[in-house]
Amino acid sequence: MVAAASAVVAIATVTGMVSALGDGRASDEARQSPTGAPSFRPLPGVPTSSPGRPTPSPSATVSARKPAARPSVGAGRTRTAAAPARLYSHPDSQVREWVDAHPGDARRAVIESRIADRPAAVWFADFTPSTVTARVRAVTSAAVAEGRVPVVVPYAVPQRDCGGASEGGAPDLAAYDAWIDDFAAGLGSGEVVVVLEPDSIAQTDCLSADQRAGRFASLARAGRVLKAADPRARVYYDAGHSDWNPAARQAELLGRAGAASATSSDGVFTNVSNFNRTSDEIDYARSVLSALGGPPGLGAVIDTSRNGNGAPAGGAWCDPSGRRIGQAPTLATGAAGIDAYLWVKLPGESDGCKGSPGTFSPAYAYELAR
Repeated sequence: MVAAASAVVAIATVTGMVSALGDGRASDEARQSPTGAPSFRPLPGVPTSSPGRPTPSPSATVSARKPAARPSVGAGRTRTAAAPARLYSHPDSQVREWVDAHPGDARRAVIESRIADRPAAVWFADFTPSTVTARVRAVTSAAVAEGRVPVVVPYAVPQRDCGGASEGGAPDLAAYDAWIDDFAAGLGSGEVVVVLEPDSIAQTDCLSADQRAGRFASLARAGRVLKAADPRARVYYDAGHSDWNPAARQAELLGRAGAASATSSDGVFTNVSNFNRTSDEIDYARSVLSALGGPPGLGAVIDTSRNGNGAPAGGAWCDPSGRRIGQAPTLATGAAGIDAYLWVKLPGESDGCKGSPGTFSPAYAYELAR
């Protein structure tokens, strides 16, 4: 299961995310783009890059065991309630482009109403320090103008995906720290959900002890910088998923990365680009949070984009058949300690088997949505 999880991550990121990467457009434009291919564990996927287009992040490629905001909060801290309809839907996406270009396709109505019209995360998976502030600001300001809450995914940590399909990111941690500063400068002052670096904590077996410590220090710093730049930002850390690390082990890693500190964290995220059932992820997330400790208000967000039928048998991760979209994205889950169900990986963007990694497959989207 560990191998399947990572692979899912990279692919999902590349294929199902909105990417605010440089693609030859003005530097203040962002778009939804594909994610990448998984590695040995099912993790979230990363958008794939193509000439002249942005690239999402790779959390679905490494591990078969890997794996929002909330209405009011859980125990302890009080947060502002947010209505489900307030999640932001970025208009520039592959699925929206396909819908607009195929008015006569018999699958169009289903794909539009069940996928294109629903809010999804916007990934920032390319290392472009000169434009990242403007591109983040373009997303957050558009969301504020609509009175909605955007979900953004910083995905540029060095050695991401352990050299797998979603490899890339900043050249070193000093460069990454500076990139995070630039990213944070684009957040503005409105509500925003930050899914911080999928696979960055669950998938660290490839790193030496010193490299792991350095990464965790940078992630803890990133959370502090993001929340200091925008006090209304909700920052969530990588908890993998219920078929990856045991909850106690994942909590220990999360604690070292700053996820238990109120100055850097609002909780954890699970199931990015994966297929595990929501009920399993809820139980797992609660176990992780219990083991993590920290402020009583820490919560979890769960990627429900493709988990309607649960995970396929045998740990298959590459566009497996028989899957379905899961719960619609919402900030009002009704589940204690679960702040949001999000679509971090966009349904219909291929893991690499029903199309090139990160590209939109109408056949796959229709299969998931009908």
